Order: sequence, then structure tokens, then C-alpha cells
Amino acid sequence: MMVARAVLVAAALAAIALPARAEDRSVLANCKAMVQRAEKTAGTASDAELARCRQIIREWALRDARTTVDEEGKPLR
Repeated sequence: MMVARAVLVAAALAAIALPARAEDRSVLANCKAMVQRAEKTAGTASDAELARCRQIIREWALRDARTTVDEEGKPLR
């Protein structure tokens, strides 16, 4: 009983932590391209895909606003 509970807790924590990982910049670039295509032509992507991509773009914008160094570690200011 105790082992089963520990396994369930570990599985729940893993399920919560997996979506929290950061996306890489290639995902951001793909999402920007998808949103641009969707603005030009109707019906190219589903609403769920567009909503996910817009969320990724927002998260990257917030992340970049908090960053004080570039990808090479050099100060931005």
C-alpha cells in the first residue's frame, strides 16, 4: 500500500513537471511562422494549435524581457 502510494505521487509529480520544461528557440520560430501563415490564409491551422503557439510566443517574450544576457552570455545592456 505504501509503495503504491509513493509510485502514484511520483507519477503525479512527473506529469506535472513535464509540461513545465522550456521550449527551445526552434519551437518559437515554427510558431511564429505558423501564426504568420494563419494570418494570411484562413483555415491553415486549428484554433488549438494557434492558441498554443500564441502562448509560446508570449512566454518567450516575457522570458526575453527578464533576460540580462544574450545566448552567448554577454550582457545586453
